[in-house]
Amino acid sequence: VQLQASGGGLVQVGGSLRLSCVASGRPLSSYEMAWFRQAPGNEHDFVAAIKWNGEMSFYTDAVGGRFTISRDDAKNTVYLQMDALKPDDTAVYYCAARDTDSLRGSRYSPQSYDAWGQGTQVTVSS
Repeated sequence: VQLQASGGGLVQVGGSLRLSCVASGRPLSSYEMAWFRQAPGNEHDFVAAIKWNGEMSFYTDAVGGRFTISRDDAKNTVYLQMDALKPDDTAVYYCAARDTDSLRGSRYSPQSYDAWGQGTQVTVSS
């Protein structure tokens, strides 16, 4: 599967952005999907994940209540709605997919994912 992320940009504190990740090559329904982010000098940090059927989602404590992950398998797209943005949310955001037929490791670890998008920059100004 190939992933293409978009939707990043510059926003003021308290603002909102919606990131999109479009999959091609295989149906999105075959994958558990996630968003990670990487700030300068940091590793890829887990942000959110959603199970293949959309029935459960998971968030890091830092974004709980402010971010919402969702998926539209008919459009082969996963979204990350980001509200009440803070300067600490500034990072490059990556979508990632892991094949439900060969799950390994923890969904919170970037090493558990099979495919990655190219990243989209989110900058929150104060």
